[in-house]
Amino acid sequence: MNSKQKYVQSAFSKIAKRYDLTNSLLSFGLHHFWKDFTVSQFRGISYGKFLDVCSGTGDLAIRMAKNLNGSKIKALDFCSKMIEFGKTKTTKSGLDKKIEFIQGDAENLPFKNNCFDGVTVGFGIRNVEHISKAFSEMHRVLKPQGKAVCLEFSNPPFFLFRFIYLFYLSYVLPIIGGLFGGDFDSYKYLSNSIKEFPNQERLKKIMEDAGFKDVKYYNLTFGIVAVHVGVK
Repeated sequence: MNSKQKYVQSAFSKIAKRYDLTNSLLSFGLHHFWKDFTVSQFRGISYGKFLDVCSGTGDLAIRMAKNLNGSKIKALDFCSKMIEFGKTKTTKSGLDKKIEFIQGDAENLPFKNNCFDGVTVGFGIRNVEHISKAFSEMHRVLKPQGKAVCLEFSNPPFFLFRFIYLFYLSYVLPIIGGLFGGDFDSYKYLSNSIKEFPNQERLKKIMEDAGFKDVKYYNLTFGIVAVHVGVK
């Protein structure tokens, strides 16, 4: 495990207990809409096998289990604390037979080639050391014509809104996250990781270089987040 992985794992372990609550506060509840939109990209697929990379507490995995009838979902994350809370959530939702949590590394997925119908990653790819490697791994484990969907904070295209957004990331998010999430340093890291993340076009190019075709993206909420979709 490299230094970034160790730091990220430590940061998320500290905030795991209140992660879902803080997400709702920081996004003003919009993260529910963003995640529903992400899962909607698989509309029409039933009885498939899906992988949720950097799954955290399993929000996307739970949504897929509820909306994709008959599907089985693997939820992978490298932070054991996040997985613990994810398992609790799936048990309460009665979905523990449809979702299997696995501790693992996005850059070295523990699955065979061509075994999933779809792969998601939500608000996690920016925490990976080598983004291109993670997308190459997602491409590897997808079946031909399988789809990868990435939900991540992005770069609002309008100058004024981008200015307000960057101010929020720099000064408001760390304070609110620290107060309600329990660790100021972890949310300062999250703020910086968002600001340093590739913009929409650069991320599209990274996915294309990893082998994905027909890559497109959707800006949501003025470009605060973007959903990138690519096909193997």
